[in-house]
Amino acid sequence: MESVSQRKKGGDPLVVLVGPTASGKSALGVRLAKKFSGEVVSADSRQVYVGLDLGSGKITTEEMRGVPHHLLSLASPRRRFTVAQFQKQATRTISGILKRNHLPFLVGGSRLYIDSILKNTSFPEVRPDTKLRGQLEKKTPAALFSQLKKLDPRRARHIDANNKRRLIRAIEIVLRTGKVVPEMRTPRMREDVLLLGIAIQEQKLKENITKRLAKRLKQGMVSEVRKLHDFGLSFKRLESFGLEYRHVAQYLQGKISKEEMQEKIVRDSLRLAKLQLKWFAKDKRIRWVRTKKEAERLVADFLKQKSSSCEKPFG
Repeated sequence: MESVSQRKKGGDPLVVLVGPTASGKSALGVRLAKKFSGEVVSADSRQVYVGLDLGSGKITTEEMRGVPHHLLSLASPRRRFTVAQFQKQATRTISGILKRNHLPFLVGGSRLYIDSILKNTSFPEVRPDTKLRGQLEKKTPAALFSQLKKLDPRRARHIDANNKRRLIRAIEIVLRTGKVVPEMRTPRMREDVLLLGIAIQEQKLKENITKRLAKRLKQGMVSEVRKLHDFGLSFKRLESFGLEYRHVAQYLQGKISKEEMQEKIVRDSLRLAKLQLKWFAKDKRIRWVRTKKEAERLVADFLKQKSSSCEKPFG
């Protein structure tokens, strides 16, 4: 195992694993971390919340297979957990993993979370404006998206047009500060990183999404949302978490049937997957992999380069 001082000569290594929803990121992240003495840092904007388990696809203790996982179940769903908070905690967590001579794996599908680490993105500290949010809440996602496109075209290109919560926050930042969010604090991109992307065909993705939904429903996803509501979360708040939570909350309110709920979850999940792939396709540094062995080989080669002066790399 290389020492921290030796490792710093070539930069602190970080492996980032991205891909669309239902592509198998969590399982591959565990496999790679297990093989290369790693720890996983979750970069999922819903899995940070306590109680959002089945609907967010939060990995179970059994599925972790002994691999330490971080930034899961951190925050109360009653309060908004910001990207700035994630950036601060993820940076501190990654440093801790490296100090333990372990390899950090940043795993997730939230582009904003990933970019906050890779690009050192700047996020202004803007306090929530209750009055403004109340006004924006009355608008449809389509109307909010149209407004955001006029205020901040760049942010609009990289946001889920159906995620009302994020749309409102993006508009709130522009209106409160009078300026768009700068993309980076500096032009410097992190170089000591290996970006892996899971390549998967659309038909296979749709099959995975459909099977995943059936499994989650069987495990009690509807009951999970009902319990969160009983715990004190309003249906409006539950809907703000998007995808499964939005449509299950609508089902529990009697707004849609069970069949409609399932159809909409599959449809919106597939839309999100396509959007994620579009986002990630713009980053030419991503090495797209189709097999586990291919991913393992790329990580091994990456560590070999980083550890060329050491007797033994990670793992």
